Order: sequence, then structure tokens, then C-alpha cells
Amino acid sequence: VQLVESGGGLVQAGGSLRLSCAASGRTSGVYAMGWFRQAPGKEREFVAAITWSGGTRYYPDSAKGRFTISRDTAKNTVYLQIDSLKPEDTAVYYCAVESTWSTGWAIRRGENYDYWGQGTQVTVSS
Repeated sequence: VQLVESGGGLVQAGGSLRLSCAASGRTSGVYAMGWFRQAPGKEREFVAAITWSGGTRYYPDSAKGRFTISRDTAKNTVYLQIDSLKPEDTAVYYCAVESTWSTGWAIRRGENYDYWGQGTQVTVSS
């Protein structure tokens, strides 16, 4: 599975962005797709995930309300809408594919994902 993210950029605080991640290749075995982010000097952080068939969404408490994940199964694409952007949202955002069923706890852990995109930079200015 190949993943290509897009939609990142420089935005002022309070603005919005919609990130996209297009999957290609053997997408029939996708169980879930997730978004993670990593800021300079920080660990990778789970942002959101969605199961591919049922569309169940998962967020960390810190992301609820400002982050919305969605998918278009016809286009093999997952989206991440980020509203009310803050400077602390500045990071490289990665999408990833999980191929096997997992629990609501495991789906939040990056080590359970099998394929990763190259990342898209989001920079929020104050």
C-alpha cells in the first residue's frame, strides 16, 4: 500500500486545514487508517483513526472538537479536518494504514500500523 498525503501548509492561528491521504496498491486489506503527527523534538502523537468498512472514529481526548477524520472509500482517501488551528499544532502529519483488526486501544498506537506516508508539514503561525 502506498500513501500520499497532501494539504499541509502555513496557516495563521485560528484557521483551518484539510489534509488528504490517498491510498493506492493493495487497499482491499485495509482495516483502518490513522493520522499521527510529530513536532520537532517530540514523540509521535496519535491524532485520529477511522475504520475503513464501518467508519468508526477514534480520537485522543486532546483532539476531540477540533479534529475530524473522514474517509471516501470510493477514492481510497482519508481526510483530516483541523479547525481552530493553534501554534502547537505545528508538526509533520502522517497518515498510516492498519491491515489487521485491532482494539480501540491498539488502533491509537503507531506500532500497529503497517504502512506510512511521507508526511505533510503543517505550520501554524501566531
